[in-house]
Amino acid sequence: MTKRLLLALLLVLLPAIQAFGHALEPGFADIRQLTSQTWQVFWRKPDVAGQPMTIALQLPDNCTPQTGPEPLFDGSAWISVWVADCPEGLAGSRVFIEGLSSQRTDVLLRLQMQSGATDTIRLTPDQPGHRIPEQAGGWGIFGSYLALGFEHILEGWDHLLFVFALLVLIRDFWRLVGAITAFTVAHSITLALAALGHLSAPGPPVEAIIALSIVFLAVEALKSNAGDIRLSERYPWLIAFAFGLLHGLGFAGALREIGLPEQDIATALLAFNLGVEAGQLAFVGVVLTAATALRFTLPRLATHWRSPGDITTTVVSYGIGSVATFWFVERILSF
Repeated sequence: MTKRLLLALLLVLLPAIQAFGHALEPGFADIRQLTSQTWQVFWRKPDVAGQPMTIALQLPDNCTPQTGPEPLFDGSAWISVWVADCPEGLAGSRVFIEGLSSQRTDVLLRLQMQSGATDTIRLTPDQPGHRIPEQAGGWGIFGSYLALGFEHILEGWDHLLFVFALLVLIRDFWRLVGAITAFTVAHSITLALAALGHLSAPGPPVEAIIALSIVFLAVEALKSNAGDIRLSERYPWLIAFAFGLLHGLGFAGALREIGLPEQDIATALLAFNLGVEAGQLAFVGVVLTAATALRFTLPRLATHWRSPGDITTTVVSYGIGSVATFWFVERILSF
């Protein structure tokens, strides 16, 4: 009965699972000064069901052309590259993303001056435009990449499901703290190495193994029983560290799509990683708060839901495993 119920639920939620399996990547615009009057523009729009997202980069009125040619698909996004002539420069002018206000994603705007100064600005549906100051600074880079890391982890449903599976599997508080710490350290290491070019791995296999790591935790939670503490429960930090290395490569893939500013690589990398950690801690805080509220509102359910072999734990574990298995198959088929 439980398996039939889970299968029916999975079929109902299938469209949502497909949407959540891959977070929508942000758009990216790189405007690089070539001479006092000319700028090279690289414009990357996210792919939406095989078509470019309906957003457009608009340069200031004094630039020719203001928009680029029709984008070309590079396998993951839609790319336009052109050179704009801006006789009066860009300082004090406004760059605008047309159509962004009706979307659910952001655009990262990177300005690279001829002097070498670099500035990075995060444009959102609420603030789709940016007035370029006389001088670019590094604080904008830190704030933009911090917000980008925070949003990436909160939109990365596979990473969050892994953390949630840890919460279901590990019942001892201090072992849970150790596991989450190990996961954090591990993905910070591979994120830094990959972003700096010292480590490389193809994205699709990494994403598939990330889904498989969630299946592993779900199976471990199902096999857990009160009389026998499994290796994954006795040394959860070891499991979390090993899989954290893979999840770090997943984070690095998203960061690689956006790019790092050449003059402030360390600042951007630190800010992105801090944003990821802040988002992860926020998620854990929400789950633990919900569990505490459940303990007061439904005390009998709260007492048994994390007990080995309990029907609630079984249903939750099957749910986690079903979603992760779907993602795994989907990502294998997309190779």
